[in-house]
Parts: sequence; structure tokens; C-alpha cells
Amino acid sequence: MIIGMGIDIVELQRIESAVVKQPRFAERILTKKELDKYLTLSVIRKIEYLSGRFAAKEAFVKATNQSYGWHDIEVLNDGNGRPYITAEVNGRIHISISHSKNYAISQVIIESLSS
Repeated sequence: MIIGMGIDIVELQRIESAVVKQPRFAERILTKKELDKYLTLSVIRKIEYLSGRFAAKEAFVKATNQSYGWHDIEVLNDGNGRPYITAEVNGRIHISISHSKNYAISQVIIESLSS
């Protein structure tokens, strides 16, 4: 049974502007592991990655209806590139992140662990 669902969309230009205005913006949003990955990416890919993580964390908060800090939610990728969230929650987390030329979007669904 679905116990929570959240979706968030972010304009890549908005995130890029935040990075230009606040050089430590990525450090505020990303965990250490996420930041390590971010630093290996090209300039364009960095904005897509950061925007996707921003949207994913916002969608997760909406799905849980609880307060979390940016570093309390970590979005990583498995060996096949599929994203997953490592935050504490009472349920199974399903996440999707997608990008277009101008936007990043993420949806999070939390499923009850009991039948």
C-alpha cells in the first residue's frame, strides 16, 4: 500500500544561478558521497545532477510529510545507475529522477512494508 507520494520539478537555470551566487550551494545540498560524484562531472552535467538531487530530496520530504535536513537524505545510484535514497523511513522508497534541457523532475513513492 502507498503511504506517501511526492513530486518536485526544478528549473536547471534556477539551480545554476544559485551555484553562481553561492559557490558553496552544492555543499549545502549534497552529502559527502553525492558531492564526491558531483565533483567528477562536467559543468553542464553538474547542474543536471545537482538539480536532480535537489528535486529528489524535495519530493522525498513531500512523500514523508516530515522535516529533514539536506544531509539527512542521500540519493545514490546502484551498479546499474538506478537512483535510491538512504534516508530513514518506515517503508520502501521508490524514486525516479529525470532531466530535460530546462528541468529536472523527481517522484518519490513510499510503500508500506506490511501487507
